Amino acid sequence: MDNHISEAIGRPDLVDLGNGLVCLRFETMKALSALAAVRHLCDTGAVRPGDTLIDSSSGIYAYALALACHRYGLRCHIVGSTTVDHTLRVQLAVLGAHLEQMEPCSDLKLDQSRRVRRIKEILRDHPDYHWMRQYHDRVHYLGYRAVAEMVAEQLGGARLTVVGGVGSGSSTGALAHYLRGHAPDTVLVGVQPFGSVTFGCEHVADPEIIIAGIGSSIPFGNVDHTLYDTLHWVGFGAALAGSVDLLRRHAVFAGLSAGAAYLAARWESRRAPERTVVFVAADTGHRYVDSVFARHREAADVDSLAPHRAADPSQLALPWSRMEWGRAPAPEAARWPGDAAEVPGAAPVA
Repeated sequence: MDNHISEAIGRPDLVDLGNGLVCLRFETMKALSALAAVRHLCDTGAVRPGDTLIDSSSGIYAYALALACHRYGLRCHIVGSTTVDHTLRVQLAVLGAHLEQMEPCSDLKLDQSRRVRRIKEILRDHPDYHWMRQYHDRVHYLGYRAVAEMVAEQLGGARLTVVGGVGSGSSTGALAHYLRGHAPDTVLVGVQPFGSVTFGCEHVADPEIIIAGIGSSIPFGNVDHTLYDTLHWVGFGAALAGSVDLLRRHAVFAGLSAGAAYLAARWESRRAPERTVVFVAADTGHRYVDSVFARHREAADVDSLAPHRAADPSQLALPWSRMEWGRAPAPEAARWPGDAAEVPGAAPVA
């Protein structure tokens, strides 16, 4: 029996979709990393009951951190993106989290930069607050150790390819880090939106939308580029087709990043049918009912879609591109100027 709802919300399910394709499905994935991070901070005495934790979020991490603070008797202060919706605002308020939401802004880089600047202002006035730094502190890797162990145990020695959004790097990066302790030949495939600086695609803009949560316009210290073997950049229309097909074909109701990962995973599975391909569905599809699922009649047939093959980032093109990354280091524009915090106990899983 769980001691708090955050434990249940963060626990994933493995769903076999057939033909070597497996969905690692979460209700709210970041609940896992936030809970483990906060537990570690409490266990080490870095924070104590009654302290305030603060961070920036476009939505999901805000909910995850509020749940972790509720679990451990801490205060929560969120500087939120314009994308934080009404439903989440109400939940945060009832959970006791304080939300400062940025004014509407169509420029993602400006929105992210403003949020970080505001946090630094708050910390000057409240130096006792603990900044979680979800984008840069590898304490957020810790929650994925148990997931990697579960995947390794349930898939019983299969040759694995992991596919999922890169985001801050703490989900797919951490999964590969721990899985390679069990199976060194685990392949990691990252999924990015066009316009993201993380792997050098800031020069290609998606006219419809940048998929929230899996890309960035600023460097993230938690992204270890040398973990990734292959990258897929997926535009909104292609991701929409993936999300709709995932629901229609497999009854999995998941978010837009899951649709993009599903599309990439299908492609990787066809290329290497001897491998088991596990793709990450980080959250449910509720946030996308109007913007994605209500448009299901517009969705392209996923079997008609194929990625453009790029040899380097200069060749990336909409609506979908694939490139071998080869565990190369970060491009210049994506290099974090500071040092990411060390991963506590981050030796490969025995």
